[in-house]
Amino acid sequence: MKFEINQAVEILENTPLVLKSLLGNLSEDWTKSEHNKEDWSAFDIVGHYIHAEETDWIPRAEIILRQGENRTFEPFDRYAQFEVSKDKTLDDLLETFAEKRRESIKTLKLWNLTEEQLNLKGNHPDLGEVTLENLLSTWLVHDLTHIRQIVTNLAKKYSVNVGVWKEYLSILK
Repeated sequence: MKFEINQAVEILENTPLVLKSLLGNLSEDWTKSEHNKEDWSAFDIVGHYIHAEETDWIPRAEIILRQGENRTFEPFDRYAQFEVSKDKTLDDLLETFAEKRRESIKTLKLWNLTEEQLNLKGNHPDLGEVTLENLLSTWLVHDLTHIRQIVTNLAKKYSVNVGVWKEYLSILK
C-alpha cells in the first residue's frame, strides 16, 4: 500500500477512540500497571502513547522539515511512562492522549506535506537515516502494534480459564 497522509490520518485519528472504547469502562483488574518493563499493561501503553505524542512523532517531523544543520533526533525514552503516569487514572491518560493526538493531527494537516517533503531526511540516534515518510508510517504502525499488545494482554488474563479452547485461540499462543 502506498503511503498517503489522508489514509494514515484515518488510523491516527481513530486510535484514541479505539482505546477509549476498549478500555474506558474496565476495572483496574484489566488495566492497572504492574510497572513491568517487559510486559506492559494497558495503563502503561496509554502512558507510552502520550509520551510519544509529546516527544517523538511531531517533534521529530519538525526536525526533518527544518532541515537544519543537526538533523539527529533526541533519544526516545521507551520507559518514561512508568514515572510520568504515576498518580494518574486510566481515564486521565485516555483524555490526555486524545487531546495530544488531536493537536498532533491538527499540526500534521496544517503542514500540507508534499511528496518532496516526505522524502526529506533526518537521523535516528540508533537506526541512522530515515525519511519523513518512514517516520509517519512508523507512527501509524506503532499505534497498531500497541493496540495488538493491549488486546493480547487482555486475552492472556483468561488464558487458563478458556480450558481446551486455548488450542483454537491464536491470540493466546
